[in-house]
Amino acid sequence: MLDSKKLFEALVQENANSLAIFLHSVIRDPGTADDLFQETLITAWKILDRFDQRRSFGRWLRGIARNLILAHRRRMARQILVSEAETLEFIDAHCESVQELRNDLQDERLTNLRACIDALPDTYRRAVRLRYQDDVRGTKLAELLNTTWDNTKKRLQRGRKMLFDCMQHKWAQASTTT
Repeated sequence: MLDSKKLFEALVQENANSLAIFLHSVIRDPGTADDLFQETLITAWKILDRFDQRRSFGRWLRGIARNLILAHRRRMARQILVSEAETLEFIDAHCESVQELRNDLQDERLTNLRACIDALPDTYRRAVRLRYQDDVRGTKLAELLNTTWDNTKKRLQRGRKMLFDCMQHKWAQASTTT
């Protein structure tokens, strides 16, 4: 089970680009936008217990950013490109729609990756699953596979190559169907 710090880090990583785009689209000075990005994350961490998990984490982050932008506007109005609430709402809605599209693509990628893992020969599939799903490492991994560490490394290398080739094939198929 993920602890709150790791969950927060994963959610931030997933939404960082959207938050950065949101801030840089309304703040003229890149340094100020970066400062507000950091301030947004610090604030989010401090009030994480207030986050309603039924809502979009990205929208919640941008809501914090919006409040910080408006507070910053009162302090330094010339730095803001746009600050009307309607404009901020429009940009936020756009970021959310892009995030939803990204999540759809991510779901498709995960489905493809699972299919590629399932298609691996058993020797490589078992090595890949033990290493990357169960986080087994080093000699313990070799023990579970009943082989040497050198052979284990070779299985992982070949398994990753097969996964890469399979995913490239699936991406090529997807690009020809769109």
